[in-house]
Amino acid sequence: MTLHRSTRLVPAVAILVATTISISLMGCAPSGRTGSKGEVVEIETIEALDPAANQRQKAAQGVAIDEEAVKSKQLADEATAAADRVIAEAGKSIDAPAAAATDAPPAAEAVTVTKPQPAPEKSPTAPAGAAQATSEPATSEQASAAAVVSAEAAAPAERVMLGDPSLTAGVPGSGPITLAEIDLWLADPKQGVTLEPVLPLGLSQGASQIDTAGLNKNPLTRAKIELGRQLYFDPRLSVDATVSCASCHNPAQGYSANTKTGVGIRNQQGGRNSPVSFNRILSGPQFWDGRAESLEAQAVGPIQNPIEMGFTHEGVVKRLNEMPVYRRQFDAIFGELTIDRVGQAIAAFERALVTGPSPYDYGEQLRPFAGLDPDDIAEDEELAAKYAAAKAAAEAHPMSEEARRGRDIFFSEKGNCTACHVGANLADEKYHNIGIGMDKPEPDLGRFVVTKDPKDTGAFKTPTVRNVALNSPYMHDGSVATLEEVVEWYDKGGHPNASLSEKIRPLKLTAQEKADLVEFMKACTGPTPTVEVSRLPAED
Repeated sequence: MTLHRSTRLVPAVAILVATTISISLMGCAPSGRTGSKGEVVEIETIEALDPAANQRQKAAQGVAIDEEAVKSKQLADEATAAADRVIAEAGKSIDAPAAAATDAPPAAEAVTVTKPQPAPEKSPTAPAGAAQATSEPATSEQASAAAVVSAEAAAPAERVMLGDPSLTAGVPGSGPITLAEIDLWLADPKQGVTLEPVLPLGLSQGASQIDTAGLNKNPLTRAKIELGRQLYFDPRLSVDATVSCASCHNPAQGYSANTKTGVGIRNQQGGRNSPVSFNRILSGPQFWDGRAESLEAQAVGPIQNPIEMGFTHEGVVKRLNEMPVYRRQFDAIFGELTIDRVGQAIAAFERALVTGPSPYDYGEQLRPFAGLDPDDIAEDEELAAKYAAAKAAAEAHPMSEEARRGRDIFFSEKGNCTACHVGANLADEKYHNIGIGMDKPEPDLGRFVVTKDPKDTGAFKTPTVRNVALNSPYMHDGSVATLEEVVEWYDKGGHPNASLSEKIRPLKLTAQEKADLVEFMKACTGPTPTVEVSRLPAED
């Protein structure tokens, strides 16, 4: 079956940088003043990535776009032309006050990712001694597919919005994927074109956080993402064919698992809670303790973990090589089947998993207009169009009054949340000891085991606040059941210990402030792409 998550992504949108504005607006108007006519509010503008072609592609693949998304896209398209003109003609910008990183949300600016053209993938002829997928002479169909994908890999990169469901919809058809179907699919030249990822609204502020080193070494293509999708959901990567990556990072459970810790083969219990697998394109080192230096290394780690998938790297490569559909894809995409290539494919799929805009993100796009004079907005046709688009989007994805109050607490010194939860993904990608589990006789030492640095004792990686309402239970050991309990933990200042982070202190929040913080975190929930979860390669 196909798992359909609730999606409200504006289809095929691209985020632009208003390069003519001299100062970026930091999410709100200057304190104590209103804008005047002629001044420009800088918000994230949206354009269509070849709308006609995109619509044909979606129609061909049977992708449904809900009515609300269509309306949002139309509003955005109408506002874009006007916004571009007003930005280009603007004579001055709003003087945004400097704000401390811990007291202000990310700037409401728009960016895209531009990276140098990566070197082409390894040719089908691998060096002697490499573990090969090709153990028999190539058929004409196999050679044709490999040639098409390899040739197109050197073509100019195509900009694509991450979250586009066509990237994760799977090979068209039903039932197990056959060799004939994969040959036909690989023969389409677009499957091998390098993709230049564009982040959706909200995450787009974090383009500078993208793991460009990982992308340069392992550029995205549709063929690679699809191969990674198959591997991600395939339990045959485990020794007894019962556990897949999705067993602990399930789309239906927020790309995590609603268990305290991961559960592997023979129902063995892991030692830590399952972290989410979305928005990994914004992250370098992986796992709670950062022991995997890349997403590729993380992807293959669980395969040989005796508690998780219980296999060996050699064993899984041999098993995959015995399945013609997998062998054909590895030949066409990489020219070989090795455990490193398995990791690259899974990592490519995971980099395509992103959260779409949340009510918080839509609200932030409207916020800059709050300090402007309504008459000035109404008298300026272009500015009025931008305001109308932002207002319509925010009203279509509203934040409650409690959530708005919670936002103010979150980004305040009193709330102290942004001591760690900063940036587009609302996570600093650093490691902190907040006291969880440190009262146990033998506590989990976390990052210290990796670095051997005493200051890392009991420190764990900051998780994202995005979609956190879907990912209970919480903390590295799954010991905190609800968001309300999370807030209580921080309010009391964690558990005192010799390595407690200096960022952790009692907050002394009121009951209402605690409740408002929870509502804000819920308002950070956005859609994830529709993903085909069950269509996998045939055995033979």
